[in-house]
Amino acid sequence: MVITSTQKLTFEEYLNYQGESGVCYELYRGNLIEMPTPTAIHIKICEFLVYQFRRFFATHNLPLVAIVTTAVRTEENSSRIPDVVICTQSLWEQVCAQPGSAVLDFEEKPLLVVEVTSQNWRDDYIRKRAEYDLIDIPEYWIVDPTRPKIRVCSRPENESSYSHQEFLPGEQVQSVQFAEFILSVNEVLDPPLVEALIREEEEQLQQLGQQNVQLEQQNVQLEQQNVQLEQQNVQLEQQVIAERQRAEILAQQLRDLGVEMDTEL
Repeated sequence: MVITSTQKLTFEEYLNYQGESGVCYELYRGNLIEMPTPTAIHIKICEFLVYQFRRFFATHNLPLVAIVTTAVRTEENSSRIPDVVICTQSLWEQVCAQPGSAVLDFEEKPLLVVEVTSQNWRDDYIRKRAEYDLIDIPEYWIVDPTRPKIRVCSRPENESSYSHQEFLPGEQVQSVQFAEFILSVNEVLDPPLVEALIREEEEQLQQLGQQNVQLEQQNVQLEQQNVQLEQQNVQLEQQVIAERQRAEILAQQLRDLGVEMDTEL
């Protein structure tokens, strides 16, 4: 924890605080705290989780958003900046329409927050857990690539505080609120680049598009074959009719000659 000033700020002063460019600040009981510069793996994990959450919400048609660098007010003069925040689209649009910093106030509660541990990892496990629990955030993930594990905190029904479940490498982590949101712990702790995932999906879409084109071509060929078969059937029917007509003419000629037919034509 790096406290940048001995002068304490109110929450309202924090909202309008202009610090060093490119630096994010949290507020803890009036103390302004400079957040450390994230490592490369920290950034990769956050990008991967945001991508997976957004993909899940879009696929399941859920009106939710996954955002980063958005603060959450946790006490009278405290505000944290989780690495990932999940909230409703309507709430996010409401926050975007407000002047000043993007901060969710007490009545603007997120559904889920994620912290990826860094050098101040004890804050994530102890202090921030207590703060997020206090304001009733339903679900809190601690992604710890150093120890390596993922801890999912949630409040069981009729309980007054968080309990947690830990997911280790080789296992799959599952959201408490979104039961179908399941990820490989290994992949979360050491994720591929989001750009690589997007390219892979684009390639799959292209392959599906090519398969669809081939299926359409096959359907056209089948339709052409059906048309040819129908034409052949018409020709056969016309031939049968012509043969019957010739047979009837021959039978009539034979009757005219006094020859009786033993079978009906």
